[in-house]
Amino acid sequence: MITLTRLNDTRFMLNCELIEMIELTPDTVISLINGDKIMVTESPEEIVERILQFKRAIHCPEELHRGARQLHLIG
Repeated sequence: MITLTRLNDTRFMLNCELIEMIELTPDTVISLINGDKIMVTESPEEIVERILQFKRAIHCPEELHRGARQLHLIG
């Protein structure tokens, strides 16, 4: 889940797995796989960065990063 801001300044959490497309028209429009569209204040680049941060946190916890660095230093 990532936190985003609607054009009326309300914040909400979005399951980033539901995102089909992000457009800049000039506002940022997120199209979801169910056909819904959401306009947000964040840029497409900001959204992609938040998605990457979320996925890194889920799939590569810091403990794994530390372990991988230690393995690299040893091996």
